[in-house]
Amino acid sequence: MTERVRVGIAGLGSYVPERILTNEHFAQVLDTSHEWIVQRTGICERRFAAPDQATSDLALLACERALESAGRKPEDVDLIVTGTLTPDYLLPGASVLVQDRLGACNAGTFDVNTACTGFLTALHTAEAFVAAGRAKCVLAIGAETLSRFLNMEDRASAILFGDGAGAAVVTPWEECRQGEVLRTTLGADGSLYNIIHMEGGGSRMPPSEKSVADRQHFISLRGREVYRFAVNKMADLIAEMAEGYGEEDIGIVIPHQVNARIIESALDRIGWPREKVMINIDRYANTSAATVPIAWDQAIREGRMVKDKLVILVAFGAGVTWGASLLRW
Repeated sequence: MTERVRVGIAGLGSYVPERILTNEHFAQVLDTSHEWIVQRTGICERRFAAPDQATSDLALLACERALESAGRKPEDVDLIVTGTLTPDYLLPGASVLVQDRLGACNAGTFDVNTACTGFLTALHTAEAFVAAGRAKCVLAIGAETLSRFLNMEDRASAILFGDGAGAAVVTPWEECRQGEVLRTTLGADGSLYNIIHMEGGGSRMPPSEKSVADRQHFISLRGREVYRFAVNKMADLIAEMAEGYGEEDIGIVIPHQVNARIIESALDRIGWPREKVMINIDRYANTSAATVPIAWDQAIREGRMVKDKLVILVAFGAGVTWGASLLRW
């Protein structure tokens, strides 16, 4: 039996579009205000992609920065896994577009769609390929252009989301000596598929004049049910990843930036200190699969990653799906 390869994170990169939409923008067109949005979500502003930008464009820039951080070249990459629910096209996937423009001529590609859990699903997959010796340099990506799928007349959803991308370079730990992946988990409960949902666009409801008129190609969510599920699941996942370690062992927790109030409630439930948690939802809102890598990259740039301390990554998304990883930086 082949011995498992220790897996590490050689580098990270992220990208957010230049266009900023503040809460005041929504206050002009919806029955809301800056204060109302901040009180309920913690969001002050978000980034929206330019008209000529799609998901693969954001992902490409994040990958270029990740490879530079890792000291790797595009031709070193042998696999690209993209977590996204907003690919450029239904066919082909976003990963092949990134591969082509990046010049990663030696890489296989595929997409995964677990919504906001997308990056952790991609990271888990990348870790498994490297651990099994089937790949030596994998790009795990989380990228979204959610602004294209928002009903701007729906106050419950329009204010919550933004666009962005992040990527991690996953390699054998011996080659990078940082970010060793110690523990991972993925899960799902399909019975809750419709609490975060987009009815139109798939094989069950292909695009038609009626589906477009009925606004069934936009994201919809049932806020109270999402809140209850999210608080409990986030708390449980943090506790699961931290099991066997003391609070002093944990350097930082990087959660999915779903809603500041959900994050705070989850931390209260397990008595976790806020100063050890990376939160940037105020600047970028919920970028779905991109939130964890964007926040992770920011934590690195701000010097919040402590050598030899543990890092907990946690996310959940439509499906419903969830995932978490424990790493030693």
